Formats: sequence, structure tokens, C-alpha cells
Amino acid sequence: MIKLAKSYIIQKFSPSWFACVMGTGIVAVDSYLYAEQCIFLKRLAIISWVFTMLFFLIILIPWVLRFMLYKKEASLDFKDAVTGQFYATMPIACLVIAVDLMIVGIHYMNADIAIQLAKTFWLTGVLIALPGSIIIPLQNFINQDVKIENINPAWFMPPVSLIVIPVAGTKLIPFWPISWQQSMLVFNYISWSGGFFLFLILEVICIYRFICCPLLPGKLAPTVWINLGPIGVGTISLINLGTASVSTLGEYVQSVLNIGALFLWGFGFWWLMCALVLTSYYLSQKNLPFSLSWWAFTFPLGAYTGATYLVSTVLNSSAVLSYGYFCLYLLLTLWFVVLVKTIKGVIKSEVFL
Repeated sequence: MIKLAKSYIIQKFSPSWFACVMGTGIVAVDSYLYAEQCIFLKRLAIISWVFTMLFFLIILIPWVLRFMLYKKEASLDFKDAVTGQFYATMPIACLVIAVDLMIVGIHYMNADIAIQLAKTFWLTGVLIALPGSIIIPLQNFINQDVKIENINPAWFMPPVSLIVIPVAGTKLIPFWPISWQQSMLVFNYISWSGGFFLFLILEVICIYRFICCPLLPGKLAPTVWINLGPIGVGTISLINLGTASVSTLGEYVQSVLNIGALFLWGFGFWWLMCALVLTSYYLSQKNLPFSLSWWAFTFPLGAYTGATYLVSTVLNSSAVLSYGYFCLYLLLTLWFVVLVKTIKGVIKSEVFL
């Protein structure tokens, strides 16, 4: 009976499980960044960072076993116009853990070990994200069965995997051999550009789908928050690229990229308001059933919250920082609700259906 249950869990294991790692990992980063005025946040950062590492290792096992034991089911999911997008959560989870190690872990474990682990997770994320960001969108271009109704913000996941690369990638540049550093900087620019401009193209298609088709089904409603992912991560990456580029491209580059980051971050305010209104509408219609897609409430908002903190430091603005705290407490509330519901879903086996 136990073997049968384990087999069933592996067979039905959703590729979107790594969104839990992404959401919890970004909570660790944001809690640490905003911890100056609240000691509780620093403790939460440590706890959520450790949990992120452990949870990644736990869900990696059934994720790998599914490819080995149930290749047909895994392949069908990968080719699906909706489910296939969530395979990008695995490399993003690796990249988020690299960020956790560079921002949180480096202060609570041996620094050299933290850096080496961050390099390992970053390289793993890069090696999976690069082919995934090409194969997943291309198969949607080639697949003639894709309908306009299949398009939703989950399609942004492969581009996001590329935009996340410079977040930790720029911080790791000083720790590579000197002869590699300029090439690593250029690679981070290429990664951001490829992901961000692909996101812009898909954003246009996605908004067209919103206008011309019925609203997303309730189980996919949380994906409207995914728009905040490339916006928030894109802002962080631009600011980090500006800092990393000073020694190579001169000080003026930092100012230019900071201005670009400010424009992008401003667009995030508009989308956050839209996401809040749309979610309220679904709640009023009682059309928001729980599923793993609820984790879309966490990482995108967390990325935007982290971006808000960096913008506040660039502008030295207490008003922006206060807005960041609003985003943070909204993130923590949503994260706690989704985490509790996920635990209940695991106990009842509902999340494996």
C-alpha cells in the first residue's frame, strides 16, 4: 500500500512544485533585506533559507524519479502548452538558492563554502535555464494545437529563468578567475536581454488574450501575479548589472541602468494594483480554488518587494522604503496562507491529484 502511494505521488508529481522553493527562497532574501528595523525578520530569513535548502533536496528526488520511471507522463507535461511552462521553476529555484546563499547564507556559514555552493547552484540553474528558455517557447511556436485560451502569464516562466541569472551572477563575478570576469559580465547582459525582451513579446500576446478571451479559469487566476516576476527580477538585475559594470564600462553606466530600473519598477506598481483587483474579483466570485498555482502569489511579489528595497537605497527614499514594507507584509501574509494550505493539501493528498 505504501509503495503504491509513493508510486502514485511520483507519477502525478507536478513540475510546479519548485515554485514552493522559489516563494520561500525569496521570503528569506526579502526578510533579510528589510530586517534593519525588526529582529523577527532576520530570524525568519534564517529559518526560511534553511527550509528552502531542505525542501529543494526533498522535492528533487520525486522530480528526478518521475523522469526515470514515468517518462511518458513527464514528456506529456513538458509538451503541454500550460504545464510545460512550469518546468522552468526548477532552474529558477536553483538560481534563487544561489541568491539566498550570497545574501543570507554567507553570514551564517563558512563564507568560502557558501560561495562555492552558490556557484554550484548558479551554474546548475544556468545550464538548465538556457536550453529550457529556448525549447519551451519554440515548442509552443511549432505546436499547431496551441489555442489563444492556453496562453496565460505562466508563459513568462522561461524568460524569468534568464532574467534571474544576473541577480546572483553579478554578485559572483569577483569570485571567478580574473580572466573570466569580463566574459561573465557580458554573459549576464546577454541573459537579461534574452529573457526580458522575450517577456515583452509574450506580455503583448498575453494581454491580447485577456482582452479577447474569457477570464482565466479559477485555478490559473493566481498566475496574473507572475507578471510581477520579470518586472521585479528585471529591476534587481539592472541595478546589480550597473554596480558590476563600473570597473569595466565606467561610472555613467550605473546611473543609466538605475534609471532604466526605475522605469521598470514603476510599471510594477501598476501591475500590482491590477493583480490585487483581479484577485479580489475572483474571491468575490468564489472562483479561486486552491492548487499549487497559488505559489504564484509569492515569488513574483517577493521579487518586486526586493526590487523596491533596492530602488529605495538608490533614491535614498523613506517613502519608497515604506511602500516596500507594505509589499513585504503582504508577501508574508500570502506566503503563510499558501504554505499552510499546501501542508494541508499534502496531508490530505489533494495536491497530488
